[in-house]
Amino acid sequence: MSTSFYTCDPAKLHAYTCSVFKAMGCSDADAKLAADVLQSSDLRGIDSHGVARLSGYVRLWKAGRIKANAVGSVIRETASTATYDADSGLGLVMASNAMDIAIEKAKECGSGWVAIKNSNHFGIAGYHAMKALEHDMIGMALTNASPLVAPTFSTERLLGTNPISFAIPAGQEQPVVIDLATSSAANGKLEIAQRAGKKVPLGWVQDKEGQLSDDPSALKKGGSLIPLGSRDDLGSHKGYALSAFVDIFSGVLSGANYGPWVPPFVSFLPLAENMPGEGIGHFVGAWRIDGFSDLTDFKANMDQWIQRFKSAETVEGQDEVIIPGEPEYRAQLIREKEGIPLIDKVYNDLLEIADDLKLDLNVTV
Repeated sequence: MSTSFYTCDPAKLHAYTCSVFKAMGCSDADAKLAADVLQSSDLRGIDSHGVARLSGYVRLWKAGRIKANAVGSVIRETASTATYDADSGLGLVMASNAMDIAIEKAKECGSGWVAIKNSNHFGIAGYHAMKALEHDMIGMALTNASPLVAPTFSTERLLGTNPISFAIPAGQEQPVVIDLATSSAANGKLEIAQRAGKKVPLGWVQDKEGQLSDDPSALKKGGSLIPLGSRDDLGSHKGYALSAFVDIFSGVLSGANYGPWVPPFVSFLPLAENMPGEGIGHFVGAWRIDGFSDLTDFKANMDQWIQRFKSAETVEGQDEVIIPGEPEYRAQLIREKEGIPLIDKVYNDLLEIADDLKLDLNVTV
């Protein structure tokens, strides 16, 4: 199956994305913020979580599961912690707002932690963690997600891809940005493979009997994603444990749903019965570096850490060791200059949204 690409001007694509969120009823500020989060993903080369997700947000809004004019609020707090009710709003916006609260608490207390409930899909975790960098802090962001992952030794979907992100500043070097799913692959990568008509590596998914599969549509046939580590003899119990950690902090601690009760991103699937919480949950945090060491010394040591790892001997056939966040940084430099590529399926989704909401799609270079 051949796939064509459209090259989109980042500024035009951002403006169009803003117009979609405003047509849904978002304020100008919230629409811009939501578009910022999606564009960050596209610029950084994480195509599965950029405007490829825009139609999903529109459908959830139409289904009444996203409140475009939501107003989040702190419902419990101490000096360094808070629980934030997202009011069924866009996770793109609400998680960012909660991270601002965590940063302000960290300024006062050395660290700040916010659990978020009653939210929706929040885009890439890295965007929210990276907000701490401009304050010379370390940032963290977690979220649970709809159940697509089977625990080790199970065929039942009980966990989401449940990403973890940390953002750590450096001095002269680029920050270290860790942003990973706790499954062997994110669901978005399966979606990309399906659109491109390609198979996926063995170890990403299993069929409904629990056998490894290379079929990117295995989930639609009753299969499940596999925890990070792939098979039990290769350490899938570690990915399972990390995913459980994210689910407990994001869902159980905040009062959101957890495990098999987390709402699905797709609007056509019904919500689970007897849901124990409200919406999707996130957890964000920030640490002041000067609470642990001198900031200047820390940044210098981070530079040395990065440079030493970059100079590590490589295996045959590889030119370099890559620092977490480096491929995304390089992608952003290229895409800011050359434009954002969208496959025809995503571009056609944008056309459908434009037609539905009576908007003008003029995003190509």
